[in-house]
Amino acid sequence: MPSKIYSCALRGIEAYGVEIEVDILNGLPRLMVVGLGDAAIQESKERVRSAIVNSGGQFPSRRKIVNLAPADTRKHGPSFDLPIAVGLLVASGQLPPESVEGALFVGELSLNGTLKPVNGSLSYAFFAKTNGFHSLYLPEANRDEALLISGIQIIAISNLQQLIAHLSGKNRLKPRVQTMDSKIQSSPRSSGAPYPAPLLRGDPKAIRALSIAAAGSHHLLLWGPPGSGKTLLAHQLPCLLPPLAEAECLELTQIYSAAGLLSSKQPLIQKRPFRSIHHTASSVALVGGGSTVRPGEISLAHRGVLFLDEIPEFPRSLLETLRQPLEQKQITLARASGTVTFPSHFTLIAAMNPCPCGYAGDDRKRCRCTPQEQRRYSHRLSGPLLDRIDLFVEMPRLSFEDFYESPEVEDYGKTYEKILRARELQAKRFGNALKLNTDMSPGDVQTWCGLSGQLTTLLREATERLGLSARGTHRVLKVARTLADMEGVERIEEAQLLEALQYRSKS
Repeated sequence: MPSKIYSCALRGIEAYGVEIEVDILNGLPRLMVVGLGDAAIQESKERVRSAIVNSGGQFPSRRKIVNLAPADTRKHGPSFDLPIAVGLLVASGQLPPESVEGALFVGELSLNGTLKPVNGSLSYAFFAKTNGFHSLYLPEANRDEALLISGIQIIAISNLQQLIAHLSGKNRLKPRVQTMDSKIQSSPRSSGAPYPAPLLRGDPKAIRALSIAAAGSHHLLLWGPPGSGKTLLAHQLPCLLPPLAEAECLELTQIYSAAGLLSSKQPLIQKRPFRSIHHTASSVALVGGGSTVRPGEISLAHRGVLFLDEIPEFPRSLLETLRQPLEQKQITLARASGTVTFPSHFTLIAAMNPCPCGYAGDDRKRCRCTPQEQRRYSHRLSGPLLDRIDLFVEMPRLSFEDFYESPEVEDYGKTYEKILRARELQAKRFGNALKLNTDMSPGDVQTWCGLSGQLTTLLREATERLGLSARGTHRVLKVARTLADMEGVERIEEAQLLEALQYRSKS
């Protein structure tokens, strides 16, 4: 009878089940792999053969067929090496069939039988737990990552010979079960601010906008000449963000694991990411994709910061791809093989000069750009993209005294306290610690951003004068709600509304 081994593969950052059926028939010695496997899977035939022989097993000398089901789904990568080898050993009678019942196998084999790490181990552990498997067999290098999921036995193996001895009952391995709580508690950065105190020097209005962006995850555009501190302030934003929640840690770890960026020395992501990309990046690098669909920079910045320095230098077609994730907090990629959705709930910080030379309006250096060049430069950002940004701040040039001799503009402790207060109020308001003011739907805006009659009139006049769209007006109200949360007041007052409009007037 054919043997059946269970494994899984990645689709985006989620795992799906794959049944590996192995049958040994009479005929000339040949190994065939069917079921829409890519080149890496077709090449696994030689890796599996050498690994079995070098691990002390017998490679069957008859015709062998390996079927990867479901047969209508394209499979990628070398993680099926281990289950194929186990299936051959079970089908040839070298391992008892009952030894693999209720187990899930993933791993890449080298020619000597050593197991190499694979991407997506956290997703595989999720899949094993939710689909009723009692144990997961995977490479030793992926052990700590898989142990982040509680309630599933993790059996980490170093080589195929060790696995054969375990499944045959000669030398049993001890399974490991661990909860995530102990992982988080063992981290020295699990309490308090996860970063050292930032350097809050520069333009007071820009620093204020930075704290608002941290409190409600609002998108921010900094505009000013070279030397105004735009890049410096952008790099300080992660220092103002609160520590990651448990669900956020797992979510980020799953993304980085699927992308192959997770280190075995750091199996759990516990710091908010800061991704700064160059303007020569491709659309695939930014939003994700490729022949094997992988997360892009906007997903790697999930629950953190995406920084675009000199944003007008980016191709306009590339910037337009940000419109969906900025609005929906996720990116959906449609390919011939199917549709994949990646989370992309990030805070966008963009910086730009006022003109190509950078010195338009500067009081120390003369701008050499023509009015047409200045207009063309500012028009590189489309209206729909600008409409999705909440805060616009013009920054003056920093003097030597401003940066080196003046005290910090804001006290970090007080600023961080206001940000935490705002985050706590948002979690209480929405009943979800991961939902923030920036995520409010139009219905939520109506419910939580109500204004008195006088303030409604003020907002109407400002909307007409500034030419704000409905989306822009909603973003003003969301920022005003965040400002009210930072001050600890229940209803939006005139001071918060006027400040929110002030940040919108430069758009």
